[in-house]
Amino acid sequence: MRRLSIDIGNSSAKVAVFANREIVHHQRFNKLGIIDLAQLIEKFSPVKSIISSVNQEIGQLEIFLKKHTEYTRFSTLLTNGVQNRYKTPLTLGLDRWAAVLGANGLYPGSASLVVDAGTCITYDILNRSKEYFGGSISPGIKMRFKAVHEYTGRLPLVEWDESEDITEGTDTLSAIKNGVLQGIINEIEGFIALNNKKESALRVILTGGDANFLYKQLQNSIFAPQIIKDPYLVLKGLNEAIAD
Repeated sequence: MRRLSIDIGNSSAKVAVFANREIVHHQRFNKLGIIDLAQLIEKFSPVKSIISSVNQEIGQLEIFLKKHTEYTRFSTLLTNGVQNRYKTPLTLGLDRWAAVLGANGLYPGSASLVVDAGTCITYDILNRSKEYFGGSISPGIKMRFKAVHEYTGRLPLVEWDESEDITEGTDTLSAIKNGVLQGIINEIEGFIALNNKKESALRVILTGGDANFLYKQLQNSIFAPQIIKDPYLVLKGLNEAIAD
């Protein structure tokens, strides 16, 4: 059975077509429209569909999908066997919850630490008993560079290229880069170390826009064998939410 997963964020929409758990098509849209959906459905004939959206104006997309598929709007009430112990589930970010469901589907019976590196960096832990209690939210890379500039009188706004490696701070610009980037690496390693004490055989799954850079930097870490990079984890979690 083919299923259509759609993740609509503030700046773009990510779409994946699944055959069971295999991604057979992936696409990004600046703005997803009815014509785009019609083309996807005509080409791939998905039986089920699901949307996760930070934008509530998806009514027309939902109407179209309801006509052509078995449609579900994603929410934190969809658990797929994971026990959500978060104290305020209605305030839990949909991308965080979808990533947790994705981790559970990919590695059933294993404990996972999901690190989603986007505008913010989120850390979410799923234990071996399929229980989710929550995690942590931290400023992302660009947010930290911006904060250093805006909350000081003279420090510049640093332009950062993810192809750069972390180097020692030998001048003001490189000192800011080193402080922000090495600080984040240290933070991630700290969260891994902390959760290694709580869960054995912990898998660490990196996802999000800055995952490629962080994955590369963490290859020299003692935790490298635990770390997996998965750019499609949220879409996989949406697919798990409507799996039979």
